[in-house]
Amino acid sequence: MTKTPIYCDYNAGAPVRAEAAVAMARALAVAGNPSSVHAAGRAARAAIEDAREKIAAAVGASAENVVFTSGATEALHLVLDAFDVAQRKDPVVDDEGFIEEFPPPPSLIVSAVEHDALFEHAKHREMLRAPVQQDGTIDLAVLESIVREAPKPALVAVQLANNETGVIQPIAQIAAICREHGAMLLVDAAQAFGRIPVNIADLDATYLVVSSHKLGGPQGIGALVLAPGAPYVTTRFGGGQERGRRPGTENGPAIVSFGVAVDWALRDVDEEALRLAALRDRFEAGLPRDAVVFGAGARRLPNTSNFALPGLTAETAVIAMDLEGVAISSGAACSSGKVRSSRVLAAMGVAPEVAKAALRVSFGHESKESDVDEVLNALTKIAARRAQGAAA
Repeated sequence: MTKTPIYCDYNAGAPVRAEAAVAMARALAVAGNPSSVHAAGRAARAAIEDAREKIAAAVGASAENVVFTSGATEALHLVLDAFDVAQRKDPVVDDEGFIEEFPPPPSLIVSAVEHDALFEHAKHREMLRAPVQQDGTIDLAVLESIVREAPKPALVAVQLANNETGVIQPIAQIAAICREHGAMLLVDAAQAFGRIPVNIADLDATYLVVSSHKLGGPQGIGALVLAPGAPYVTTRFGGGQERGRRPGTENGPAIVSFGVAVDWALRDVDEEALRLAALRDRFEAGLPRDAVVFGAGARRLPNTSNFALPGLTAETAVIAMDLEGVAISSGAACSSGKVRSSRVLAAMGVAPEVAKAALRVSFGHESKESDVDEVLNALTKIAARRAQGAAA
């Protein structure tokens, strides 16, 4: 009898919730373009605005400040581009019209463990990098010094929760530093949204980014949420959709499905967080004694465990687990078939040989206790085979 596959890679993408899939199918049957004024267009528009209201309510924002995007990556890029344009200053010109001085560009400050969607984009412009401590949380003393000394205007960009380790950043303290030194705050909540409470006002964020496919909605849809008065100048032009902030015909079916997924994910978010934390703790308690759990000393997402088993390389383990019918991921970034050590773990001071063994298990709404036991059994089997091979 074929074993039922065990899916434990929710941080990469959660299975679409049944309710969200049904909502998307129904929305696909609506033919109207949401910018059209006829009945079909108005129906499509109404469905989009209903989803916008749901997502706005979920993050404590006004609906007019929710901008739908193709995902968290695009939302982050929109912020960085808009911030640069909105805060750019004109050069100083003398009485004869000659430029005396070019003002410094706006300062961008990012943590060393940001998602590649932001980190790689930021590499193409000047940025200041804030280090993290061994537990994966930002070094607040160093961050405060950087923000204080950085040319203004300044934008601090930070994940609420890291996608690899699940470590949750001390956003309240980070926001206080930004407030004291006149900097703005961009919070990437793609991994956190739907797993822990996320509220733009409570976070004191200027910009907030959320995503659909981490919480059971479809891939290819996310949102940028603006705080009241947040600087935003569009750098893209088209038909004026999304109040002129993100042109292009809206992906109505995905937006509707996103709204329904948010509705279901947040119905019992606190109770679900406790359930998932119990699964994660059960899993980590079952790991071999020599296992290393990254970020264990910090507050983490309830569903995420990033760990290493000495002597077991991540690439080998992920493939072997897949053959056992278990889907997990590596803590390493893969590109063109090559595996390199995680930049996040390197920033945390993890030795390269340990980082190469990093694996990530992440649970979600369909996970159950038996899944945890299956994953542990598969890991034990693979580790035993590896030990036998080394001893031979």
